[in-house]
Amino acid sequence: QVQLVESGGGMVQPGGSLRLSCAASGFTLDDYAIGWFRQAPGKEREGVSCISSRDGNTVYADSVKGRFTISRDNAKNTVYLQMNSLEPEDTADYYCYANNGGYGYWGQGTQVTVSS
Repeated sequence: QVQLVESGGGMVQPGGSLRLSCAASGFTLDDYAIGWFRQAPGKEREGVSCISSRDGNTVYADSVKGRFTISRDNAKNTVYLQMNSLEPEDTADYYCYANNGGYGYWGQGTQVTVSS
């Protein structure tokens, strides 16, 4: 069965770090571009970062550029989002999305809370 599962969320103090994971099963992730999205209460879902399927090209939202890093480990069929220098404004539910132009899959989300 096709599945995409996020993990690694939690509560962290401002200035702290978290690493989110997006693990795929039932399909080969290296054929897909992967995006990380987030949604805070009362706000629209926004794109955070994307990584291409094979050449590793990356894109970041201006709000996280220089603080977040997206990467992929094709051998583990997993994509990561390393989040450093976290701010209260980063508090949201984070989702990963895989797309190959013909098929797309969403994960269930993982919650990130940045608070002192």
